[in-house]
Amino acid sequence: MQLDELCHFCDDYLSKDEFQDYCPNGLQVEGRGSVHHLVSGVTASLDLIDDAIQQQADAILVHHGYFWKGESQPLVGFKGNRIRRLMQNDISLLAYHLPLDAHPTVGNNAQLAQRMGWLTTGQQDHLWFGEVAETCSVDQVMEEIGESIDSNPLLIYGGNHPVRRIAWCTGAAQSYIEQAAAEGVDCFISGEISENTVHFAREVGIHYIAAGHHATERYGVQALGELVANRFGIKHTFIDIDNPV
Repeated sequence: MQLDELCHFCDDYLSKDEFQDYCPNGLQVEGRGSVHHLVSGVTASLDLIDDAIQQQADAILVHHGYFWKGESQPLVGFKGNRIRRLMQNDISLLAYHLPLDAHPTVGNNAQLAQRMGWLTTGQQDHLWFGEVAETCSVDQVMEEIGESIDSNPLLIYGGNHPVRRIAWCTGAAQSYIEQAAAEGVDCFISGEISENTVHFAREVGIHYIAAGHHATERYGVQALGELVANRFGIKHTFIDIDNPV
């Protein structure tokens, strides 16, 4: 497929123009005009780029790309090295941040729920609400998350109550715990945790699970890459660069 066809499909499918984001969504670095092999990954790190080069990829699709608001703009140091490596090898980089979090089918939150078998009941902004399959202990929820997404989640107990109603938001979404608690859920799950999240969970009485930023956001970009590959008949490879955070 042609690069512009790939970009137009992803832009439209993810409704990228509907989002005000912290970075540009879509094509961030332009490479060769045709795409036969698409590599996907969570973050456009140098390790991912080097692996994509070894895989002879034509384009890379990620959730965390470049050019974030507030970061230094000059293309020097590690940032210049990443982009230089892409351009020297004529590889394109596409990145979708909030549009990939929010999508109802291939989005990170939707894919996490599907993988965990949670029933989705509603959304508020980027916060998703639902129920576990059966009322259970929060320890069981944590164990299931760890096994299902291969992570080492951190559990903050918010009391002794069981879990039925849950809320979740992948990535660095710990601040949504107040919104989740206001809706009366039993447990809130996100990727990262902050120091003050611990005290809030304990004092308000809501269980909190920090399941890992990287771990909770592996699945959206994989789903999008597979969708593109199946629809347009190209090769897709997901490369998981380990990140404990």
